[in-house]
Amino acid sequence: METANIEFIKHLATWTIPVLYAITMHEAAHGFVAKLLGDKTAYMLGRVSLNPFKHIDPVGTVLVPLTLLFLGGFIFGWAKPVPINEHSFKNQKRDVAIVSLAGPLANILMAIFWAFMIKLSFYFKEIGYEHYIILEAVGRAGIIINIVLGMFNLIPIPPLDGSKIIYSIISRRMCFFYSRLEPVGFLIILGLIISGLLGEILGPMVNTCYALIYDLVF
Repeated sequence: METANIEFIKHLATWTIPVLYAITMHEAAHGFVAKLLGDKTAYMLGRVSLNPFKHIDPVGTVLVPLTLLFLGGFIFGWAKPVPINEHSFKNQKRDVAIVSLAGPLANILMAIFWAFMIKLSFYFKEIGYEHYIILEAVGRAGIIINIVLGMFNLIPIPPLDGSKIIYSIISRRMCFFYSRLEPVGFLIILGLIISGLLGEILGPMVNTCYALIYDLVF
């Protein structure tokens, strides 16, 4: 039992910073791009920030990921949604899609950043710095959580970012029928997690993205 607790603490220490900043960069990117496109709502509310506490949701950012980490399963969570006023955009459909895509793209860029941190840890190893393994472990966690979060949000199930991209390319009539999924979107996602189907959906996407980043950096 004590060994299990020690392992959990190690996992917690390794994953805390990557998870917090994966979520922070994701949400801040939405707000930043929205500001560039004419909507300052998130900016005025202080959500275009790299301070994790501006984005933390007590349940989605803390309780749920901690529980899943302890159980050793798929790490799933969410932050406080960044408020977006679509009416501030010049081209609503296009700009909503761009803002929605900004979050997953920020996660991919963060995954690349963590890959470079791993590469830096190899340099520390060569010069004999004994704590290089900490940076390597955090870097690997950073790559995984950012790729998973980015790919997960591209799934076209409301209210995920992927659904908002779909809204921008389908007809108004189709949008009406598609929007009816939103009230049950969370239940659909939960069902995919419990059934294991989410892993099958994300697996090829995550593996491909991981391989591309590995080839790019190493």
